[in-house]
Amino acid sequence: MTPAVLVLAGPVTRDEVAGLCEDVRALLDTTGAGVVDCDVGGLGPPGLAVVDLLARLQLAARRAGGRIRLRDPDPALHALLDLVGLRFESVVESVVDGVEMQREPEQREPPLGVEEAVEPGDPPV
Repeated sequence: MTPAVLVLAGPVTRDEVAGLCEDVRALLDTTGAGVVDCDVGGLGPPGLAVVDLLARLQLAARRAGGRIRLRDPDPALHALLDLVGLRFESVVESVVDGVEMQREPEQREPPLGVEEAVEPGDPPV
């Protein structure tokens, strides 16, 4: 099932947030896909208002039994979301031979940490 797309054009005011949350819930209800792709390319420079908007949209989607994914996010937006501890799945789009293709980003293994074992008789450090 193809996810619905919600295009977010900025700047978004606080008064518009409740309506956008309702739009996410309505899209989840009508499509039944369980996912809404939020096109964030037109939001402009990321700031805390954008973080607040995305957090509220994700909360509305989760309460409706779904989730949102970010389409066309600015790298600075990802950095800001990481800084505040929010993780969002992104949709990667590419054009091949004039056909727009949508795919999930590759899943990467977490970096390996160094595990150090203490053997009996090792001198203290």
